[in-house]
Amino acid sequence: MATKQPHNVRWGFMATGWIVEVFTHDMLIDPSLRGADDILHTIVAVASSTSKVKAEKFIAGNNIPSPCAAYGTYDELVKDPNVDIIYVASPHSHHFQHAMLALEAGKNVLCEKALTVNAKQAKILIETARKKNVFFMEAVWTRYFPLCIQIRNLVKNNEIGEVLRVSADTSVGKADAENAWDVKHRMVNKDLAGGALLDLGIYSITWVFQILYNTLPPAERKPPSAIASQMVHYPLTGADESTSMLIEFPKSTPSGKFKSQGIALTNLRVAVDPDEKWSAGPSIRIQGTKGEIQVYGYPYMPTKYKLIPRKVEGQPDPEIKEVVAEFPGNGRGMYWEADEAARCVRDGKLESDGMPWEESLVILELMDEVRRQGGLTYPEKIESTEYPLEI
Repeated sequence: MATKQPHNVRWGFMATGWIVEVFTHDMLIDPSLRGADDILHTIVAVASSTSKVKAEKFIAGNNIPSPCAAYGTYDELVKDPNVDIIYVASPHSHHFQHAMLALEAGKNVLCEKALTVNAKQAKILIETARKKNVFFMEAVWTRYFPLCIQIRNLVKNNEIGEVLRVSADTSVGKADAENAWDVKHRMVNKDLAGGALLDLGIYSITWVFQILYNTLPPAERKPPSAIASQMVHYPLTGADESTSMLIEFPKSTPSGKFKSQGIALTNLRVAVDPDEKWSAGPSIRIQGTKGEIQVYGYPYMPTKYKLIPRKVEGQPDPEIKEVVAEFPGNGRGMYWEADEAARCVRDGKLESDGMPWEESLVILELMDEVRRQGGLTYPEKIESTEYPLEI
């Protein structure tokens, strides 16, 4: 019997920034090292919005095998017939325009988080993907870590009982932010939709939602029933440097018996891991009626978890289970979301169960409300749903 060949998915990259370098490194690692023998990733095109030379330097500097086309415009990239799926990795201020460009050209799209600046933009992208009958997914890479899938399954299987609270903190510790970043840096530049919420807070929100929302059957998932937040604005630009969110859900997981609460934190100045040894404890706590799960490592790249059962009177002390993440081929973990996207394209799926369109929309609606409460707005062109629009 002949061995079935892996399905080859041909990628085009829209942008050449740091995150694309990380993605490229992971994509070039042999999929069989992580047990993904059914798919193959080939990078066939890279586009820079500024020059073809920059795209060529990116290809050479990241050892992308030939043939790989270099383009100096995104219009050329989306017209390339050899490209099956486009990875949109421009600043999130530009996601709507760039994802629309790819979708309108009939391309499958994996778009970096935050998917868009607001929910209205995301709705249009989803409608366009549906109309064009192409795959479209927000690239929340953390969702596809085997460690995260294990944790979600523990919750679904009632291992820690009814989960009533999830707290997650994504804070990076740039105490002297004014000297760490120029005012034009994407982290603090409102012209690029900068700030803690959209760039970092999305990961804290991701943990709240992947546990308290995604673990319920789709028909049982309900948007937050209450949202309260506090925001501190960065004095030099007006972007948010600190945002704290308290999110109430009408149904707990897995049975829906109670209400539940998510606490999502993000801050540019304080650090969730001040001594870089995780002495401060876990960045995420998932608390249920029968115990809790503590997750270590930054929320975007968790490295281990502890399952701590609740002490039962008259019983021996419970055994604490510790699981450490593995990153085959010395990767960062971005290859798992690429694998998911490739399989969805192969199977003709329009969206992923791990990060479905409806959930991306609910999360963006949450962030819209948090921005409203905090008085955070971005330039009109960035918030616009007009397409095409030069930004």
